[in-house]
Amino acid sequence: MALADNAGCAKPSEDFPFPEIIELNVGGQVYITRHPTLVSVPGSLLWEMFTQKNVRSLARDSKGRFFVDRDGFLFRYILDYMRDQQLVLPDHFPERSRLQREAEYFMLPELVKMLAPKLSKQNSLGDDPCQSDPEELSPNADATRNLTSASATLPSAVAGGPSGAVTTGMGAASTDVRRAGFITIGYRGSYTLGRDSQTDAKFRRVARIMVCGKTSLAKEVFGDTLNESRDPDRPPERYTSRYYLKFTFLEQAFDKLADAGFHMVACNSTGTCAFAHDQTDDRIWTSYTEYVFYRE
Repeated sequence: MALADNAGCAKPSEDFPFPEIIELNVGGQVYITRHPTLVSVPGSLLWEMFTQKNVRSLARDSKGRFFVDRDGFLFRYILDYMRDQQLVLPDHFPERSRLQREAEYFMLPELVKMLAPKLSKQNSLGDDPCQSDPEELSPNADATRNLTSASATLPSAVAGGPSGAVTTGMGAASTDVRRAGFITIGYRGSYTLGRDSQTDAKFRRVARIMVCGKTSLAKEVFGDTLNESRDPDRPPERYTSRYYLKFTFLEQAFDKLADAGFHMVACNSTGTCAFAHDQTDDRIWTSYTEYVFYRE
């Protein structure tokens, strides 16, 4: 049955300008919910938007849906909270601070409090099952913070020592503490090889460079050039093989890994003959290659 035939979807009137079922376009993501859900928290931004009499003042998209220019992915948690005033997040939720900012924008003070980091009596971060700061989830985070704090109390350079190094009675240590780990770069390519083996192969452009490794390391090395759309909720200390790079130049990927202190330790490749041209003896080969990088 179409929505228009549903008795609960009454047409708007002068006294009640909004329909029972409302379609929202939040940052390109479409949500369908009930009007009482949107006004369930008095004083919130959504309450102000959907209790006013002048509906024409609200922005709409090309299909007539109410438009809100905010993060469409995170709005699902805002809408869940509006339904029952409870906060339920996935384990190791990686967007906690951003969701807190969205809660502030939508004027939901109780949700902001739920998302705020909990402090213990010693002014340290308490045990919060939803806390997802990459440094807090790292098993070596405590040692890293202790070493960083100790380094901050020492001079940044010692006479006779290298610039930027800190020398103590136990030896020398760098202030730049980086975690060890593996990152694997993989790509699938193709090339044309003539009948004569002496003929130079004609390589085609790499279609996509895949990244496999710990999420926190991949983000550290590649930053904004890392596309996480195929695995957006992966916790920082878990591994993934679904990331890929926004560029298609292997040299650029290798340069970023080298700048981050990684070294290539292994590589492997497979190749198969896909098909041959009907009019020539040229054969088109497809290959998959992986490079394994490690940082101590």
